[in-house]
Amino acid sequence: MRVASIGVRTATALLALIAIVVQLVDLARRGVLNPVNYVSYFTIQSNLIGASALMAGASMALRHRTNARLERLRGASVVYLTTTFVVFALLLSGTDVDTAIPWVDTVLHKIVPIVVAADWIIDPPATHISIVRSLQWLIYPLIWLAYTVLRGRATGWYPYPFLNPANGGMARVTSTIAAIVAFGAILCAIVAASGRPRGTHRPAPSS
Repeated sequence: MRVASIGVRTATALLALIAIVVQLVDLARRGVLNPVNYVSYFTIQSNLIGASALMAGASMALRHRTNARLERLRGASVVYLTTTFVVFALLLSGTDVDTAIPWVDTVLHKIVPIVVAADWIIDPPATHISIVRSLQWLIYPLIWLAYTVLRGRATGWYPYPFLNPANGGMARVTSTIAAIVAFGAILCAIVAASGRPRGTHRPAPSS
C-alpha cells in the first residue's frame, strides 16, 4: 500500500508538471504565449501546489514520517484543486483558458484534482487541523483574486470571463467571487474535519 501510494503520488505530480510544460511549449510554438498570463491562471498555480503536495506526501511516506506543515500543504492543495475542478465544470467548460490540448485539459482540470482529493481521503493527516486554522488556506486565493482584479484593470486581461467586469458588470463579478469564496470556506471546513482525530496511531510528526 505504501509503495503504491508513493508511486501514484509521484506519477501524478510528474504528469501535472509535464502537462503544464507541454501546454506552455505548444502556446510558444504557435506564437500566442504570454508567460505572465499563463502562470496567472489559478489552474496552473493550483496544479503546481498540488504537485508539490503530492511529492511532499510521497516523501513523508518514504521516510515513514509525517510533518504538520506538509500535511497542511496537502490540505490546502485539496481545497484549491477541488475549487478548480468545480469552478471549471460549472463556469468554464468550453472556455479557452490556455489549455487547448485535450489531454492537458483533462489532466489539470480533472485527473490531478481527483487524485489529490482521493489521496487525502485514503490517507488523511495524522495531525489535527482545526477548522479555524484551515481558513488560513483562503489567504492565497484571496491574494490571487486581488492580484488578478488589479492586473486586469491595468492590462484589460482576465484569466477567466467571470472575473471580467465587461461580462455583466462589477456587481456580477463581486457576487461570483463572493460565492466562490464562500464555497472555499465551506470546503476548508470539510477538508479539515475529514482529517484523522487526535490519538490515531501514526508516527509522531516532525516540526
